[in-house]
Amino acid sequence: MKKTTAIYTLTSELHDEKAVGSVTKAFLDSLDIEYELKGGNYSDYGSHALSLVYVRTGGTEGIFRRLLPELQTKSSRPFYLLTSGKSNSLAASMEILSYLRQHDIKGEIIHGSSDYISHRIHILEKAEEARQMLNGTRLGIIGKPSDWLISSDANKTKVKDLLGIELVDIPMQELLDEVSDSEKIYEALKVIIDRHQLQGFTLRCFDLLSTVKNTGCMALAKLNAEGYVAGCEGDVPAMLSMMIVRSLLSISGFQANPASINPETGQIVFAHCTIPLDMVERYELDTHFESGIGIGIRGYMKEGPVTIFKVSGDLSRHFIAEGTLLRNESKPDLCRTQQVIQLEDKHLTTDYFLTNPIGNHHIIMPGHCKEIIEQLLTA
Repeated sequence: MKKTTAIYTLTSELHDEKAVGSVTKAFLDSLDIEYELKGGNYSDYGSHALSLVYVRTGGTEGIFRRLLPELQTKSSRPFYLLTSGKSNSLAASMEILSYLRQHDIKGEIIHGSSDYISHRIHILEKAEEARQMLNGTRLGIIGKPSDWLISSDANKTKVKDLLGIELVDIPMQELLDEVSDSEKIYEALKVIIDRHQLQGFTLRCFDLLSTVKNTGCMALAKLNAEGYVAGCEGDVPAMLSMMIVRSLLSISGFQANPASINPETGQIVFAHCTIPLDMVERYELDTHFESGIGIGIRGYMKEGPVTIFKVSGDLSRHFIAEGTLLRNESKPDLCRTQQVIQLEDKHLTTDYFLTNPIGNHHIIMPGHCKEIIEQLLTA
């Protein structure tokens, strides 16, 4: 698919094309977007990352209704109706959207200031490009989820149907057969990635403690920094969450679990023994917390805005919260990377974390990213 945003037009025959064309140019030039203007030729509708139907005038409702069956054969995505508000275009857009809703077809009117429209189109474009990127992605499950992750498997059929991601089961022994010694975990994982043509994986990493007497913490930290998704403990929903983050934002995510929660202040301490090396300003090496052997990573991420995210294994639920990384800590009685995060909405500590969580691991990323993630998961 082409990445450009394509703009198709709807125009009533009663309106003067020259006058409408002048308004069209002024309107589109006011937007901070890159686009290809297709006019009334819908032959390649749906072949771009984002297709917009620019309702230029009123009196176009019947034209759209006649086009609808053809457009539905070309794309299953929602209909995004762009309007400047000139020449009764907003009224026509509302009539069209009402018709779509009556027939259980998703759609949205994009209307407002130039800044609002530009921002909304950028969000839609990023989400649609991420959807294309996810389609055909192969993610490995090396070993099964760790025994204590009793809610952290996934529905492979739904993951394939909704995101286009194929989940590939890989026996733990296949990895162990490639590990010649405790220092070769990284190289062995690269062999598995290449053999199965993976874009990412989650690893039943605690099995390495008893077999090769080492951890996968450094290998996962490096592989994430190289652009793969590399998750811990065989947690499939956490891996899916990390893959969604990478597809949307081209950044790594930190898989961690809450170590303590203060419901009164909305502060949560998250911790884990590895973090992608491209997420930290500096890091130190320590032992793995639970076992006291191998390597654990104490990473120090830049303080400031963060987003906490998790999807369920059947993609029926998701959680997104924005907050602030207040400080990194280095207490000896926790997993080595420790982050104190202040939630913007302190009530989420009780409304979600302590009453209705999606497993224990959550994905932390820099910046406030709720809007773009919501767009991908709800459209």
